[in-house]
Amino acid sequence: MTGALKLTAADAEDLEILSARLQDAAGKLKDVAWLPKQRRFVALFNRFRWEESDGPGTRVRAVLRFDGVSKVQSSQVKQGAPEAVISLLAIRFTPDAAKPPAGEIELVLAGGGAIRLAVECIDAELADQTAPWAARGRPNHEDNA
Repeated sequence: MTGALKLTAADAEDLEILSARLQDAAGKLKDVAWLPKQRRFVALFNRFRWEESDGPGTRVRAVLRFDGVSKVQSSQVKQGAPEAVISLLAIRFTPDAAKPPAGEIELVLAGGGAIRLAVECIDAELADQTAPWAARGRPNHEDNA
C-alpha cells in the first residue's frame, strides 16, 4: 500500500504527532477494545488524512494501539451501543509525577466524551490498514472557535 502511514510513539512529543494525524478520526464503539490480559488497548478508526493539503481529502482505515495499559475508564461514552459512532478530537498525556514514565493517556472525543488509559509508559502505534478513499468533505473547525 503506497503512502501508508505507520507511526510509533514513545514520549509525549511523539503522542502529539499521533494526535494530529488522528484529529477528526471516526469509529464505532464495537471497534474499540481493551485486552486486559495483553495489557493492550486498540481502536480502529476512519482517519482523515491531514497530510494531504488540497481538496476535500481522503480517509483511510487505521489502527491505534497502546501497550502497557493497566486500566481503562470512559466518561460520556454510550456503553452497550456497539454501533454508536465516536469522533476523536485529540490525544493527551498526563504524566504521573510519582511514577515516571507512567501516566494517563486521554482520548478526547467530540461531544465531551473521553476514554482514559492508565499506562506504565507511552508505547503506541498508528498504522493505516487500507487504501484511501474520497472523504465526504474536509473537517472544518472554524465554527468551533
